[in-house]
Amino acid sequence: MSSTAAQRSTPTNGAPHTPGNGHSFGPGRVLRSAAKVLPEQARRHNRALLLQTLYHAGAMSRADLARETGLTRVTVSDLVADLIADGIVVEKGLRESSGPGKPAILIDIDRTAHQIIGIDLSGPDAFLGAVVSLDGDIVERRVLPHPAGTVDGEATLAAVIEFARDLVAAATATVLGVGVGSPGVVDAAGTVLSAPNYSWSQLPLQQLLSDALELPVLVANDANAAVLAEYTFGGAQADTMLVKVGRGVGSGLLTEGRPLLGSHFAAGELGHVTVGTDGGPECVCGKVGCLEAWLSVPALSARLAASPAAERESVLRDAGERLGIALAPIVGVLDLSEIVLSGPSELLDGTLAEATVETLRARTMARFHDSVHVRMTEHAEDIVLRGAAVMVLSGQLGVS
Repeated sequence: MSSTAAQRSTPTNGAPHTPGNGHSFGPGRVLRSAAKVLPEQARRHNRALLLQTLYHAGAMSRADLARETGLTRVTVSDLVADLIADGIVVEKGLRESSGPGKPAILIDIDRTAHQIIGIDLSGPDAFLGAVVSLDGDIVERRVLPHPAGTVDGEATLAAVIEFARDLVAAATATVLGVGVGSPGVVDAAGTVLSAPNYSWSQLPLQQLLSDALELPVLVANDANAAVLAEYTFGGAQADTMLVKVGRGVGSGLLTEGRPLLGSHFAAGELGHVTVGTDGGPECVCGKVGCLEAWLSVPALSARLAASPAAERESVLRDAGERLGIALAPIVGVLDLSEIVLSGPSELLDGTLAEATVETLRARTMARFHDSVHVRMTEHAEDIVLRGAAVMVLSGQLGVS
């Protein structure tokens, strides 16, 4: 299926499908809308529900799909016919059967017909990009070092667009869409409202990339993308916070399996929260003592390099305590079950994480929050790339 067909058959404005029990990208609505549901809306919902079921359960017959989804066999057959015509679903052959009767034909998502482009703009030293399979596997990886010297917002944008073009050219199957994790505050339309590290303000990155690539594009905050990967591919709990430490510091939040974005799309922007009353280093935002000024990879690495070896543990412990100070009220208010750390394990794992846990437990209600689990992600540097793939899967197919 061409990219044009993919755009025609699914929404391209960033609004997600919300199938059954799925956990799609974007804000969810718990209350039922009073507006009348149009037939086309119901069809999109049913289509997404069918694809969500196939994505996670694998090949099954049309009758199996009807039982699993609660849709009628007529509806399933009609939807499957359209999905086969669009090149999204394929017949896999007959099911092996030892009983009487005609064996059922198995169908599944054609997992080799499409690929996704994932881009991570949050790295401390370089942009990361990858061609990603529909199952979230990295097919090919690319790295683009940050331009040296003073950050030029326009030059950075031009480099990102060219990087995206190179990744699309590297795909070996039809590109379903492009997902981008960007630092800073990003709204629902993929506009980067503020990214001080890149001198971006009110930058319509999603629209600019979509126009340049002529493909569906979704842009979100990098930590919000990362927490989707942790939930879809990493088995994270439904009430989770992922703290992303790289060039900056941010976090992604899930409550009851739904991303929490906030009224200004800045939920989880804890990097510019002042931690402590003892001053501290100056932050790129102009304030003093922001968590990012203590914990970002460049800031923490520079502090370690300037400290004697005997003081390394003290520097890491101090950074961990600052993180715990920032996290404690969030855990207390949202009653989170776990916190996932994403970033260089040589910095975050061990002393820093232990200090975070100790500070967190000292500053929250022991009866309820002593069991909060703090762990490192297992996705390493691929987490935003895979999260970007989840965004495209959700936006284009309604699965996550």
